[in-house]
Amino acid sequence: MQRTTPSTGIPDELRTWIVQQARAGVSPEALLAPLLRAGWAEADAVAAVEREIRGFLEAHAREHDLPLPLRVPAPPGIDDAGEIVADGHAVQVLAQMLLPRVIVFGNLLSEEECARLIDLARGRLQRSRVVGAGPGGEAVFEGRTSEGMSFARGANLLCERIERRVAALLDWPSENGEGLQVLRYSPGARYEPHYDWFDPSAPGSAAALARGGQRVASLVMYLNTPQRGGATVFTDARFEVAARCGNAVFFSYERPHAMTRTLHAGAPVVAGEKWIATLWMRERRFE
Repeated sequence: MQRTTPSTGIPDELRTWIVQQARAGVSPEALLAPLLRAGWAEADAVAAVEREIRGFLEAHAREHDLPLPLRVPAPPGIDDAGEIVADGHAVQVLAQMLLPRVIVFGNLLSEEECARLIDLARGRLQRSRVVGAGPGGEAVFEGRTSEGMSFARGANLLCERIERRVAALLDWPSENGEGLQVLRYSPGARYEPHYDWFDPSAPGSAAALARGGQRVASLVMYLNTPQRGGATVFTDARFEVAARCGNAVFFSYERPHAMTRTLHAGAPVVAGEKWIATLWMRERRFE
């Protein structure tokens, strides 16, 4: 393989190799290795690899009439980490998948933080709604039977602390996040399979997209442990995440398309109740 430098660019043979390896799910470190061995500065190598992968994805999208891919949140150094310190708080990495991109975190929130969020939300709950054709672009959906409320971003010191921790954990600006939404699922309550991204062709989506662009990732934080049921189920991947107090599940979707395999559901609560806090991340600042 011919020698490569930032000034000469990446030769076709190496460009093809980078794309093939990225599609196979190899680590970012492995993709950078050939360039670093050739003497590239790490920042130049990272930029070059990202450029090649982005170019491939955009060409693939145009060829197959797909939405263009968007940049998504991702925890730095996740590939070989069992624990990540985010804003001074130690968060465990319990499990992860590449497709769909799902990461299960442990100890994202303390028991005290979970209890406090529940206390702050309890007296403000209303029937949950979804983006649709109703007033304000939202409507009640029979397949979503939880109750919930939403905090404005930075609504109080606790929300600020959680938002700052999540921003550090996922390397995504706090201002690109919606406010925390707290939900309560009583016995029998569930959320049928759905996507979190906005379908651009659906009624009500234009207003939602105008506030910060497309959603690109979700973080579901479990505020208690139900007696039975209430798992988050990724139906395409046949993967379930049990609801356990303080833990969380993160998943990203680089475009509003079923190819992301992020179809998921909130399984019915069988006994007890389930409380969660959800934080959705947008492609740009959420207004």
